[in-house]
Amino acid sequence: MSKNILHFIVTIILAYILSLVLPWWSVMIAATVTALFIPLKKAAVFFIPFFAILLFWFVYSYILSSSNDFILAKRIAILLPLGGNPYILMLVTSIIGGLAASVSAIFGKQLNSIITEKK
Repeated sequence: MSKNILHFIVTIILAYILSLVLPWWSVMIAATVTALFIPLKKAAVFFIPFFAILLFWFVYSYILSSSNDFILAKRIAILLPLGGNPYILMLVTSIIGGLAASVSAIFGKQLNSIITEKK
């Protein structure tokens, strides 16, 4: 299995497990830990966790919102300048989560390079 695919899957699984017991920033911990133990190269360090958490948060928010017919998501989308569209709200929050995970993965890669440099 490719490192990229493995990193993608492990990030999603770890983010899901951590999100059961921790707040929203658990995706940052998942991305940092995954990047620490499964190092990626160049731009993949940014994009793999970004797309993993983007997909995870979009699907997770869709599942949570669909259980109440998107009532809360529609109301929040009205408060924000999104025209009341809950899907755009889910996309925006997923992008924000993906960016947070990407920055955390870069931090994990830097930690990995510091640890391997000392050996």
